[in-house]
Amino acid sequence: MSELSINTTQNVKINFIAASVGERLGSYFIDLIIKISYVVVVALLLIYFFHFDRLFGALDVWSQRAVVFIIGLPVLLYSITLESIFEGQTFGKKLLKIKVVKIDGYQASFGDYFIRWFFRLIDFSILGGTVALVSIVSSKKAQRLGDMAAGTAVITLKNRINISHTILEEIGTSYVPTYPLVIKLSDNDMRIIKETFHKAVKKNDHEIIYKLVAKIESVTGIKNQSGDNSDFIRVVLKDYNYYTQNM
Repeated sequence: MSELSINTTQNVKINFIAASVGERLGSYFIDLIIKISYVVVVALLLIYFFHFDRLFGALDVWSQRAVVFIIGLPVLLYSITLESIFEGQTFGKKLLKIKVVKIDGYQASFGDYFIRWFFRLIDFSILGGTVALVSIVSSKKAQRLGDMAAGTAVITLKNRINISHTILEEIGTSYVPTYPLVIKLSDNDMRIIKETFHKAVKKNDHEIIYKLVAKIESVTGIKNQSGDNSDFIRVVLKDYNYYTQNM
């Protein structure tokens, strides 16, 4: 496995482990089995209940193609639909614990998933997937062509991490929150805030901390009540954990 360093828009590096070729192939074949199973089950149901094998033969060529297209549509849209719903994962990716992410640190959008899906025509249809395999092996970020076009990468979620590497903050049972509006932020926002803040503290970069506070205030509508920018960010991190754990 190779390490994947993602630069956020705040110029903070976040290190992930790129999914291995084996994990990606395993995910691909799991999804393939699911697709094949769907087609087989639908075909058997149509034949058993509606004697569709006889009806299909009586149709003209265009009608037959239309039927095949309708039945095959869920297979065609499988990856883009599930990745959009499950934020970068299909059933295969979920089982193998890998996920599609943007290389700028943000959650991929539907447009990104669409680009990846569209490039499957090249990555997997040409030479039986050889293009995708060669691209993943040779790319520094283990990207296939679809990932390069979409600005995404596939990472493993099996990293061994501790609380300092996550959005979690240790809070006691008696903790009293200060800023309810922190729930306007997402887990990804909080991860970036925490990473940026810790980098700035290590470098004693008060300008970055000031800009981070201003950004939090503008996005959430929160006003810094502590008077100290660093204390404000620490409270925001703890408040977010309090509300998300108790919602």
